Amino acid sequence: MKVIVAHAAKDLRVETRDLPSPGVGQVRIKMAAGGICGSDLHYYNHGGFGAIRLREPMILGHEVAGHVDAVGDGVDAPTPGTLVAISPSRPCGTCEYCTKGAQNHCLNMRFYGSAMPFPHIQGAFREYIVADVAQCADAGDLTPGEAAMAEPLAVVLHAARQAGDLMGKRVLVTGCGPIGLLAVLVARAAGAVDIAATDISDFTLGKARDVGADATANVATTADPLEKYTANKGHFDVLFECSGVASALASAVPALRPGATIVQLGLGGDMTLPMQAMTAKELQLKGSFRFHAEFFTAVEMMRTGRLNVKPLITHQIEMDDAQAAFELASDRSQAIKVNVTF
Repeated sequence: MKVIVAHAAKDLRVETRDLPSPGVGQVRIKMAAGGICGSDLHYYNHGGFGAIRLREPMILGHEVAGHVDAVGDGVDAPTPGTLVAISPSRPCGTCEYCTKGAQNHCLNMRFYGSAMPFPHIQGAFREYIVADVAQCADAGDLTPGEAAMAEPLAVVLHAARQAGDLMGKRVLVTGCGPIGLLAVLVARAAGAVDIAATDISDFTLGKARDVGADATANVATTADPLEKYTANKGHFDVLFECSGVASALASAVPALRPGATIVQLGLGGDMTLPMQAMTAKELQLKGSFRFHAEFFTAVEMMRTGRLNVKPLITHQIEMDDAQAAFELASDRSQAIKVNVTF
């Protein structure tokens, strides 16, 4: 079977591996779609992000969906032919964090396509994968591309949980890549009454308006785009910082009301923060890392029509053209979510 492997920055190869067989409690899945994530792009463009670097060849990918192809012993469902979204999160279930319900902080996490541990955890951009039944969510009548969006949507649902009740709140989203756009979508569904979004691409900002932003601003072409929100000590109750850029967070602080909550999702390396201004406003800074149970919630919300992610899927490219897919996904002037098809 074919797999997509990153060897170093800009060194992406389609290689072959042996076809796996499912064991007890497992299913083999013929992959249908895989979304290229921001972390995949960091591995492709830079060989890693922050202190996390590629130290050996690694199969990329963790936003995936496909059809069950074969089942192992003890598996009654899902049955062959079922479209499933596959959670890349495989916590050990026995460490101190797993037993406390914080599986996203598992000490022995096996998360597809992660160079955090060594040896690296190989990813899911492959024609076939064997997964535990517990990882699989029946995707019903979703398209494979929609089903593959369950992972980034779960990331945002976890972040929304960090933010707390969004009903009636005023929300600012900085960075309108797939995560930022999903944050707009989730905030609107959760009852936010005013949502603004900033980015450096008019294309992504147009998508933000399409999925529910009331106002947008291009910070690359507009001077002080958030100044109108700074009167009376600020306007926004919640900031979803999705860019990982220190200047995005710093410029948002004057527009936040005292006691506002900052949820940091963007991962771009260390950030220098305006701590004195944040302290004076008594802002709450919360990190948000991965997810666990939210994955299945994400699938259910898409299946029931509560959230429509279709507008964010802009391109589908076959795996043999993986490098072209990654180059396109890196271009925020024309792409939001690029799906690799298998």
